[in-house]
Amino acid sequence: MIHIDTTIYVSVANQSYSYLPLGLPCEFKLQLEEQKARLFEKLFLQLNSLEFDNIVRAHLPYIPYHLDESNDEIDMRMKKIYALIHEFGDQHTKEFVEQLPYFH
Repeated sequence: MIHIDTTIYVSVANQSYSYLPLGLPCEFKLQLEEQKARLFEKLFLQLNSLEFDNIVRAHLPYIPYHLDESNDEIDMRMKKIYALIHEFGDQHTKEFVEQLPYFH
């Protein structure tokens, strides 16, 4: 099977990715297969759902923030996102990600 790499532009801050730099801010430019690019969409959708759960939890004072499992789930998704960025980024991107606390 032939694998054709494509370029995507990823914005972790905006939880989005694009195949074209349409003037939207992006932090990373990656080269990867299109199927793997869709992993970003899945992870960003999961983050949005978990963050909504956090909004609900924030209004329930009997659940302490540090005991909320959705925070751990958000951290896990962020680790996966940065692992993908590290895997498919250039050398400069890899060095940046290696400095992040999520990488260790």
